[in-house]
Amino acid sequence: MNGPLAPRVLGRRVPLPLVAWLALVWVTLWGDASVGNVLGGLAVGLVTVWLLPLPALDPGVRLRPAALAAFLLWFAWDLVGSTARVVWWVARPGDPPSELVRVPLRTSSESMTVLIMIALATVPGSVVVEAYLAERELLLHVLGRRRDAAAATLAEVAGLESRIVAAFGTRADRQELG
Repeated sequence: MNGPLAPRVLGRRVPLPLVAWLALVWVTLWGDASVGNVLGGLAVGLVTVWLLPLPALDPGVRLRPAALAAFLLWFAWDLVGSTARVVWWVARPGDPPSELVRVPLRTSSESMTVLIMIALATVPGSVVVEAYLAERELLLHVLGRRRDAAAATLAEVAGLESRIVAAFGTRADRQELG
C-alpha cells in the first residue's frame, strides 16, 4: 500500500487503515470511547505497525467484471441443474450411480485451484475427495451420472477452470491456460 494511506514514518511505511483498525480494537477492548482511549489506541496501533511491518502479499487474484458475471450466471445454472439431478436420484428407489474421477488441472496457481475446489464442493453431486497439487489433479466423487461420468466430469471441470481463471486469474494464469 502506497500513497496518502501509507505515509512513511522514520523510513517505514505505516498503513493508516490498519492503524485505525487497531485503534478501534483497542477502544473496544477498553470498553470506553474516551479521548484518552482513542489517542492511546492510535499510539499503540502506530507503534505496533511500525515495529511489526506486514509483508506485501499478492493473493494472486484479479477481478474481471464481465468474466465474473459470466461465471456467476453459469454457476447459478449449474447449481440448479445439479440440484435437480441429485434430487431426482435421491427420490428414486435404489442407490444412485456414483464414481470417483481423477481430473487433471491445467492451472498451476494455488489460488485458482482453491477457487475451483470451492466451486466444485458447492455444487450438489460433486465433492473434492483429494487434491494432488504436485500432479495438478483433483480426485472427485461424482453422484448421479449414469453414462460416461468420467468424460462428462472432465469436460465440466475444464470449463469451470477456464471460467474461474478468466474471472479471477492473473495475466500469467490466463496465459497458462492458453
